Amino acid sequence: MRHLGNLSGAAVVAAVVITLSGCGPASPGAGETVSPTVSPGASDSTTSPGTGSQPATDSPASASASGSATLPAGWKTFTTSDGELSFDHPSEWSIKDPAGATPQGGGVFVEVKNPAGKSMATLRTNMVTGAECTTKQPYGMLDSEPLPALKQSGSTPRFTFESRQDSTATDPAKMTVLAYGITSAPEPTGPTACPIFHFFTWPPSGAMFGGVYNPFDTTPGNAPNVDTPEAYMGTPEYKNIRAMITSLRPAS
Repeated sequence: MRHLGNLSGAAVVAAVVITLSGCGPASPGAGETVSPTVSPGASDSTTSPGTGSQPATDSPASASASGSATLPAGWKTFTTSDGELSFDHPSEWSIKDPAGATPQGGGVFVEVKNPAGKSMATLRTNMVTGAECTTKQPYGMLDSEPLPALKQSGSTPRFTFESRQDSTATDPAKMTVLAYGITSAPEPTGPTACPIFHFFTWPPSGAMFGGVYNPFDTTPGNAPNVDTPEAYMGTPEYKNIRAMITSLRPAS
C-alpha cells in the first residue's frame, strides 16, 4: 500500500469536490454517462438542516458491511426510499432526502450532515459511470477496506481514503486533492494513478457514497490543528464517516 508522507497545510488543496461531468450537485439522468474526477473547487455551503432534512428513525440492529452485528451506542440506521440500501450513522447527524434532482429513471440522492451543517457524505444510485484516464499523477492510498456486502458480479468494491498530487500546479493549495468513498476501480500500483474514481457497481448501473477532506474548512466544531490527512484519520469525525460508509449494505 502506498502512503503519503506528512503534508503541510499549504500543500493540501483548500477545498475539493467530486465533479460529475461539470454537473455540480445534480445527479445525471438515466443513461447519462458520468465521468468522475476530483478537482479543486468550492465546498458545499454550510447550512443548518431544514426542509428536506430528516433524522433517521430508530431501526433494529443489523449486520453491517464491516461485520458489526449491533449498532454502536447512539447510532441509527437509515434505509433509502427505494428500500434497496441501508447504512448506519450517528443519531445527531441528519439525512437530507432528496438532496437534489434524482435521475429520471429513478434512484436515490441523499446527503448526510453533522449538526453544524457540514456535509459528511453523499449517496447516489442509478448512475451510469464512465472513466477517462488521460493523465496519471502521484497518489497516496491512506486507507482501504474491502466491502463484501456490496459485491456484484464477482467484484468486491473497497472503501478508500486517497489523494492525488498535481506536480504542474503552481498554487500550493492546488497541489494535492483528497477524497474518501467507495470504489470498484482496481487499487493503483506503481508510482502514479488515474484520477480518483469513487463510484461502485450497483444495479442497475452504478452508485457513489463518499465525500471530500478539506483541511481548511472552518465549520464550527471542527477539530483544531488538523491540517494533514494522517491527523484527520485520528479524529472522531473521520472514524464516524468511515464506520458509516463501510456499513452500507443491501437493505434486505
